[in-house]
Amino acid sequence: MSTTIVHLVRHGEVHNPEKLLYGRIPGYHLSSRGFSQAARTAQSFLGHDVEHLVASPLQRTQETAGEIAKVVGLDVETDKGLIESGNQFEGLRTKGWNSQLWNPKRWPLMRNPLEPSWGEHFDVIADRMMAAVERGRVAAEGHEAILVSHQLPIVMVQRTVLGKRLAHAPWNRECELASVTSLVFKGSEITDIFYSAPAHEI
Repeated sequence: MSTTIVHLVRHGEVHNPEKLLYGRIPGYHLSSRGFSQAARTAQSFLGHDVEHLVASPLQRTQETAGEIAKVVGLDVETDKGLIESGNQFEGLRTKGWNSQLWNPKRWPLMRNPLEPSWGEHFDVIADRMMAAVERGRVAAEGHEAILVSHQLPIVMVQRTVLGKRLAHAPWNRECELASVTSLVFKGSEITDIFYSAPAHEI
C-alpha cells in the first residue's frame, strides 16, 4: 500500500495597509515579509519527493506557490477548491474599535456564528477542501503534493481529520502564515497529521 503525503501550506503575509478583510477580493499580493516567509517555507521542501504543486487562484497563494516552485521544480497548477472562504464582510474593517461590524445594520448577518451566517458555511468549506486534498493525493500517489491555500480552509481540513467540531473560536487556530499542515495517507486513508511553521521567526 503506497504512502502519500499532502502538504497544505498557508500563504505568506499580505500587503494590507488599510487592514481590511480582503477575502476573495483580487489584487491583494504578498508583502516583502510575506515573500520572505514563502521563501523560507519553500526551503523546507528541499529534498522532498514532491510530484504535484497546486494553489488557490488568488494572487497571494499563487505568489507563495511560485516561491515553492523554484525549489521543487514544478509548475504551479490552480484548483478553485482551495480558494479563501466566502465572506459578506469583504472590504470592511472588522477588528478593533474602528471595526465596521459595530454598525447595527450588519448585526443580522451575525445571527449564527456556528454556521457562520455571514459567509460560506463551515461544512461547505470542509467538503470542498477535502475534495481538493483527495485530488492532490491522487495526482501525487506514492509521492508528495503541496496545496497552497488560506487559513480557514486549512483549519477546516485540520478539524475534519481530527474529528473536531467545525465551529470553533478563531483565536484557537493553529495555522500561522506560511505554515505547513501535512496529511499522511496509507492508500486512500489518512493515518497521521503533522503541523510545522518553518517561517515562524520571520
